[in-house]
Amino acid sequence: MRKQVLIISASLRENSNSQSLADSFANGAQAAGHHVKQITLRGKSIAFCRGCLACQRLGHCIIEDDAVEIAKQMQIADVIVFATPIYYYEMSGQLKTLLDRANALYSSEYAFREIYFLSCAAEDAEGTDARAVYGLEGWITCYEKCRLAGTVFAGGVAGAGEIKGHPALKEAYAFGAAIK
Repeated sequence: MRKQVLIISASLRENSNSQSLADSFANGAQAAGHHVKQITLRGKSIAFCRGCLACQRLGHCIIEDDAVEIAKQMQIADVIVFATPIYYYEMSGQLKTLLDRANALYSSEYAFREIYFLSCAAEDAEGTDARAVYGLEGWITCYEKCRLAGTVFAGGVAGAGEIKGHPALKEAYAFGAAIK
């Protein structure tokens, strides 16, 4: 069955390492016959959630910026992939802000069932991505119909494009290709 795969790349840097992970995942998913849409947060306007909860009543956020359309795309995707650099052992602020702003999805008939998390960092130690994964799992817990289907971490990559040849690229491709 052909699935709708949405990949959201949270890096604001050109030629970013996390974008390379996203591209590799996309290539695997496309090779498996799935429809893939990629969205980058670079250049997008995404304000902080105000906590007003109007989205629960209206079905969309009242802040008129790019987060509203991204949340619509998230709602109709079967699979969502988040790709982010790790900053201070956590997901990027722009990704966390987007997750907060996607609150309208909570009471909606969302399609996503599988979530993947791709990340990279200059730090290479075991568990560098643990807090970021834990934060995403908190978001996922609120969406009872979905699960964290997989994570890929590329450590030891700091400068733009340093991920070239990293084994995590093959792992990301394999996850994309394995979507059923």
